[in-house]
Amino acid sequence: MPEQSKTPRKPKTIRNSDQDQQLALLGRLQPQAIELEKAVIGACIIEQDAFATVTDFLKPHSFYESKHQVIFQAIQSLAAANSPIDVLTVTDQLQKSGDLENAGGAAYIAELSRSMLSAAHLEYHARIVAQKALARDLISYTSSIQKLAFDESQDIQELMQMAEGKLFELSKSNAKKDFTQIDPVIGQAYEQLRKAAARTDGMSGIPSGFEKLDAVTAGWQNSDLIIIAARPAMGKTAFVLSMARNMAIDRQIPIAMFSLEMSNVQLVNRMIVNVCELPGEKIKSGQLAPFEWQQLDFKLRELYGKPFYIDDTPSLSVFELRTKARRLVRDYGVQMIIIDYLQLMNASGMSYNSRQEEVSTISRSLKGLAKELNIPIIALSQLNRQLEQRTTTNPDSPDSKRPQLSDLRESGAIEQDADMVCFIHRPEYYKIYKDQYGNDLKGIAEIIIAKHRNGAVGDVRLRFYSEFARFMNLDDDSVPMPTDDGTIKPMPSKMNGDNQLDDSFGSLDASMMPGVAPF
Repeated sequence: MPEQSKTPRKPKTIRNSDQDQQLALLGRLQPQAIELEKAVIGACIIEQDAFATVTDFLKPHSFYESKHQVIFQAIQSLAAANSPIDVLTVTDQLQKSGDLENAGGAAYIAELSRSMLSAAHLEYHARIVAQKALARDLISYTSSIQKLAFDESQDIQELMQMAEGKLFELSKSNAKKDFTQIDPVIGQAYEQLRKAAARTDGMSGIPSGFEKLDAVTAGWQNSDLIIIAARPAMGKTAFVLSMARNMAIDRQIPIAMFSLEMSNVQLVNRMIVNVCELPGEKIKSGQLAPFEWQQLDFKLRELYGKPFYIDDTPSLSVFELRTKARRLVRDYGVQMIIIDYLQLMNASGMSYNSRQEEVSTISRSLKGLAKELNIPIIALSQLNRQLEQRTTTNPDSPDSKRPQLSDLRESGAIEQDADMVCFIHRPEYYKIYKDQYGNDLKGIAEIIIAKHRNGAVGDVRLRFYSEFARFMNLDDDSVPMPTDDGTIKPMPSKMNGDNQLDDSFGSLDASMMPGVAPF
C-alpha cells in the first residue's frame, strides 16, 4: 500500500506566565468612565458650586475623552477669571480659544447640560473619574519602564531610581488631605502639652545634649526640618557626631545617619575619636602609647550595642532615602535622622532646568518626609564662598564673617523649607581670639540660630575640642586637655581611682560583642 502522507505538526508554542499576562493585556480598553465624565462636566455647567467641589482632585487630563478635556479646560479658565459658568459662557470661551470644534460643538455642550439629572453624588462620581485617571497614569508609567528594562544599554540602578522617581511624583500629585475639624487636633495638642509638663527638664522634643541649645529649642521637634550649615572645617560632622554620642550612646535614643561624604568606617573612626578622647592623628596612624590602647579598649565598650545606624550610600537620592527612612522608623524605632550633607544628594528620576531647582526639590522632599514620619530630620549644608571674602571682624557689620541666611548654598528654598536654620561659627578659625567685650574665643564655637519657625532665634556658645572633633557644654571639663609637650594625660580609671587604667580590661574581644554595622 502506498504510504500515507502525513501533515507535519506545528511545533508547540511554549509561553510562560509573563507572556500570557502580556497577551491578556492586548485589546483591553484603558480604565475609563465616559458616562461619569459627562455627568461631572454637566454638573459643572449647570450647578453653581459644582466646579469648586471637584477642582481639588480633577484636572483636564483626568478625563479620558479628549472632548471632555477641552471642555473642562474652558471651565477651569472661566473659574480662574471669576466668570460665571454655564452653557453660553463655556461655548463662548471655546470659540475664543478656537477649540469649539474639538469639544464637539455647541450642540454637544448643550447635550451635556441636559443629560445631567442630579449633582447629589457629584463628588463620588468625580473621585471615580480621578481614580480611572490615576490607573491610566500607572499603566503609562509602568509601560515606559518596562520598555526601558528591555533595553540592554540601560543602567539598571538608574532605571530603578527613575521608576521610583516617577511613582513618587505621581503619588505626590494625587495625595490630597481632607480638612480636619479642630476638636481632635486640640486633643492632640493638649496631650503633647501634658507630656511636656510632666518632664522635669522642660523638653518637648528630642534633647541634643547641649543644655543651652536645648533651652532655646526645647529639643529637636518632631516633623521639623533642621538645617545646620557652615563653611568647610567649621565642624559640621563633629557637631552631629557629638549629638549622636549624647543621644544614642548616653540616652539610648535610636538615631540614623546618612553619610554621603565619608565611608562608614571613616565615620566610625570619627566617633571613636569623639568617644575615646584620643587624637584623630593617632587613630589614623595606630601609634598609641600603652595607656592609650587601654583607654581605647575601655571606652570603645560604650559604642557596642547602641542604637546608632549608619548608611554611607554615595550620591543618595531622595527616593532611596524615603524608602530607607521608612524602614528605619518601622523596624528600628529611629527617632531622628541626620544627613551629611544635603548638597551631595540628588533627585534623579525627574528632569530639572538647573541644580538650584533640583536642590529645591530635595529640600521640599526632606520637609515632607519629616512630616510623614513625624520625626526631626537634620540636614547639614554648605555655605557660599562669598562669606570668606568679607573683611571686617565686627560681628554687627554686614561684612562680618558670621554666616547669614543669604549664604546658604545653591537654593533659597532651603531657607524657605526649613523650620530651623543653625550656623556653626568658630571665630578662632579666622584668627579672631576676642569678642567685642574682651571675652576669650579660643576653643569656642557659636551655634547661631538664624531661623526658628516656632521659637526664638539667638546664639549659643559651646566648647570645641579640635583634638577630639568634639563639641561640649561650656561648663563640662571632663575632657583631658593636652599638656605643654603636646601629649594627652591618661584618663583616671573608674576601677581603682589612680592615673592609669586597670590592666584587667585588657584588649577587646570583638567576637564576644555585637558588631557595629550599617543597616
